[in-house]
Amino acid sequence: MFKHVLIATDGSDLAAKAVTQGLSLAKALAAQVSVVTVTEPWVTQVTGEAVFGFPSAEYERVMAANAAQILSKAGEAAKEAGLSCATIHVKERHPAEGILETAKARTCDLIVMASHGRRGLIRLLLGSQAHKS
Repeated sequence: MFKHVLIATDGSDLAAKAVTQGLSLAKALAAQVSVVTVTEPWVTQVTGEAVFGFPSAEYERVMAANAAQILSKAGEAAKEAGLSCATIHVKERHPAEGILETAKARTCDLIVMASHGRRGLIRLLLGSQAHKS
C-alpha cells in the first residue's frame, strides 16, 4: 500500500482538516509522514511609476515565520497522533510546483491536501493547487 504520505498545508482551517485526515491515514497505514508548506516567490507590484510591495528581506522574514508556525502546528498534531513527521518549508515556488518537487524528492507515494472545491468562473479566476498538482 502507501509507504510515505506527503501532507500539504497552507495553515488554513480547511488545510488543517487535511492534516488531520492525512495523519489518521498515515497512522492506519503505518506509513512515514512528511508535511510541506510552500512560500510563493516574492513579487513586486508595479503600477505605472509606483512600486508596491514588501521589501524582499521583510517578505522572506514574514513568510519564514508563517511557515514555521504552520509546520509547528502540524508537527504537534503528528505528535498527538503518535507519529513522527518531517516538516519541510519550500521557498520561492508556486504551491503546486513545490508540493510535487517535495513528493518526488522524498519519494512520497501519496499526497494529501485540501481543495476549496471551486467551480465555474471562480475556479477559472482563482485556480486550484489541487488541480495543478
